[in-house]
Amino acid sequence: MDLRSEISQRFGRTKAQWLAHYIVQDEARFAELIGYVLGGEEELKYAGWLISHCMHIDPGIIRPHLGPLIHHLAEPGVSDSTVRSIVKALAESDIPPELQGYALQHCFDLLIDPKQTVAIQVHAMQTVFNLSQNEPDLLRELQLVIEAGMENGTAAYRSRGRKLLKGIGKILGA
Repeated sequence: MDLRSEISQRFGRTKAQWLAHYIVQDEARFAELIGYVLGGEEELKYAGWLISHCMHIDPGIIRPHLGPLIHHLAEPGVSDSTVRSIVKALAESDIPPELQGYALQHCFDLLIDPKQTVAIQVHAMQTVFNLSQNEPDLLRELQLVIEAGMENGTAAYRSRGRKLLKGIGKILGA
């Protein structure tokens, strides 16, 4: 199967799940998928969506690719759909310690950027929370950012914000 050709066509959830099962059978196929995400070609914009589907089948498949994906967030001109896919993958991943600082910085930047879509902000918020659970100062900073965003936030932002504020309260003992 020509993966590039399959990904360049519009497809729905059923085909995405089928493609994901095909991709996770071979690490080289997943690496090819990551290459398409990092390449940023407009006709391959659905490649990022497949990352999540692949991770539902094999959560650890993303681990060798986290470094390039995290660093890709700093590159100019990355599409919103690619950023959303990467940040969602980060929110669902066990990020190695050597990459956590980079992930935290990028996700905090995305969270406080009012130009970002709600989906990006919500996944960034979750990633920061996941990485900050043993860092009370970072949790307090995240708490302030979430509280500031709740006033004008969308329903999705407020929903995730309430959930994470509750988790922060439990961790900090407040």
